[in-house]
Amino acid sequence: LNAAHARFWTSLRHGLKARGVDAPARLSQSAEEFSVWEDPALVLSQTCGMPLRIQLSGKVHLVGTPDYGLEGCAPGYYRSVIVVRAEDARTTLPEYASARLAFNMPHSQSGLAAFYAHVRPLQFWFADRVQSGGHLRSVAMIAAGQADIAAVDAQTWRLIERYEPMAQRLRVLEYTAPTPGLPLITGLQHDPHVIFDAVQEAVSILNDADATLLDLQGIVRIPEAAYLTVPSPPPEAAP
Repeated sequence: LNAAHARFWTSLRHGLKARGVDAPARLSQSAEEFSVWEDPALVLSQTCGMPLRIQLSGKVHLVGTPDYGLEGCAPGYYRSVIVVRAEDARTTLPEYASARLAFNMPHSQSGLAAFYAHVRPLQFWFADRVQSGGHLRSVAMIAAGQADIAAVDAQTWRLIERYEPMAQRLRVLEYTAPTPGLPLITGLQHDPHVIFDAVQEAVSILNDADATLLDLQGIVRIPEAAYLTVPSPPPEAAP
């Protein structure tokens, strides 16, 4: 999807510059995330709901939330897909209480916080946990027998099913409740309404091929309060 993202950014950058917002020529796809999100010069980035509420609120402006048209979710919302091996005989979540959980990172809404909130009513949490470093790595560990279960955001799972042959060795056990999706943010020096308009315009003029590749349906405004009221797991929920 790199080429489609680059074309989308080029279009969006032109829209930003037309509105007086100077923007870099290329996306920084390999930079450490918090170094980007907390940079006072930040023009635009996509973050996650958990970092927004635990560390970034008050340091950035919320621009809006991309809508990926995910099944079972309101516009701009997403949910986590709980993934296990297709051949695993266990059919209910309580049967996985002693399983090995792979999660992408401790500050992930979809990989940790949503799953923790989903499991807690069952009165257990996974004692055997491993941090994978990314959703794709989590499901690869399950497929390889190095872990048993993971929560992956529904858009990432859609892409894994689309592009990764290992998806055939996995199945969906359950879904978590929907929460606000991964928001776009900007630094405090920028007007988020101006940037929202530029993003909305760039999405609207995507060619059909790139719109299909990126699954972008539009951008919606979700109040920051909706992000801040989502529960976070305690620090001890992750290694």
